[in-house]
Amino acid sequence: MNWKLKSFNELSTHELYGILLVRTQVFVVEQECPYLEVDGKDLHAYHLYKEENGEVVAYTRLLPAGVSYKEASIGRVLVKEDYRGKGLASELVKRGLGFIHDELEERTVKIQAQEYLREFYGSFGFRAITETYLDDGIPHIDMILQK
Repeated sequence: MNWKLKSFNELSTHELYGILLVRTQVFVVEQECPYLEVDGKDLHAYHLYKEENGEVVAYTRLLPAGVSYKEASIGRVLVKEDYRGKGLASELVKRGLGFIHDELEERTVKIQAQEYLREFYGSFGFRAITETYLDDGIPHIDMILQK
């Protein structure tokens, strides 16, 4: 398994299909949450993912400042169900934050996190900046990391 980091224009059609497939599997089907998964932000994002046997097993979307928020952002963080519990999520977030801080030279990162992941993101230094609210019927909080 190897990690890949590509801008939208660097993705092949097969890579893009695999990314959209796994995002839809996790965020729409698994979480039973019908929403517009393809939201236009992918065009401006960097896509960090890990493949095994041609299948995307971990993924996150890295957004430069000004796309979702005035700050840079990490979103669509996922690990495919069969690969959970192996540390991939932590490695994914660490790599994503490293890219945002080192390559994009952004010091502040804002995320919209599912409430149950508050402690997970807190372990990277994120702190909640909102109360819990519902987004598509799922409890969320906004969090920020300042380096």
